[in-house]
Amino acid sequence: MIRAVVLGLGNMGISHALALHHHPEVEIVGLYNRSPVTLPSALESYDCHTGVIRDVYAEKPDLVVIATYSDSHADLAVRAMESGAHVFVEKPLATTAEDAKRVVAKAVETGRKLVVGYILRHHPSWVRLIEEARALGGPYVFRLNLNQQSSGDTWETHKALMQNTSPIVDCGVHYVDVMCQITDARPVRVHGMGLRLTDEIAPDMYNYGQFQVVFDDGSVGWYEAGWGPMISETAFFVKDIISPNGAVSITDGNKGNSDDIDGHTKVGGLLIHRPTGDTQIDMPNEPGHQELCDAEQAYVVRAITENIDLTRHMNDAVQSLAICLAADESIRSGNAIELGDKS
Repeated sequence: MIRAVVLGLGNMGISHALALHHHPEVEIVGLYNRSPVTLPSALESYDCHTGVIRDVYAEKPDLVVIATYSDSHADLAVRAMESGAHVFVEKPLATTAEDAKRVVAKAVETGRKLVVGYILRHHPSWVRLIEEARALGGPYVFRLNLNQQSSGDTWETHKALMQNTSPIVDCGVHYVDVMCQITDARPVRVHGMGLRLTDEIAPDMYNYGQFQVVFDDGSVGWYEAGWGPMISETAFFVKDIISPNGAVSITDGNKGNSDDIDGHTKVGGLLIHRPTGDTQIDMPNEPGHQELCDAEQAYVVRAITENIDLTRHMNDAVQSLAICLAADESIRSGNAIELGDKS
């Protein structure tokens, strides 16, 4: 039985805790959050500690699930692995490329498993999208975005996230990871632009950003992300991959509300376009947000029990984060960033 603790009980932390609760090979030995939180009934029987995180390692966990704010991810992950625990950490892995590399180096040094919360890697429709795009052959044009017209509690969450992480880093790592899985090429240059559209965030933060990334095979990518009540719902979800041989597009992405978390992973259908004609692939019965978190934690358990080699997974996490952080640097400096050893 794998003894697990969960650090951070926001939306993602609760979902991961529920996934672990229902997994037959896992025993939850502690839940931790910095402030009091209302737990769903399934989790009420567990010890829930609030305030400053105490020495969770007294419980001798085999697995530490980290779903706290981004600026704490790296230190918590390193501490967990030094204690002998395996780690699942929500994206982004860290808030600097150097810290991300430090976490991966600690996993290699200790032999502990490190899984990063790239939820789209566990979604069958997104796996199919990547397969179809790779089958077309590159080089590629990537047109990807995810904008959220957030309000109420979601806007408060976004403002809290923007105390240390911009939208293009927090969300962008998912979609840059998709770009990198499709092209397998090395990113060489990033150019970003952004704008602060509200006085409700710090003067040095922006709640809308976009960037372009160039790969060494000639592929080019565009990503856009914006948060807030002023964001448009028009074309808020564009997922389009073009190659010399055709294109793969998500067709149902802009249905629904941009603030709907379940909608952010839905594909609905894929349109495969070739000069000889189009093919529509329907994706019925797609998993919802909780089912995807269940799949993520099931993968973590398999990685531990089956000793899965996570080298590529960890390196991909560092690379996608480095690209998004370079885009953030570009926005703040006004200059294009040569990636070099950043990725």
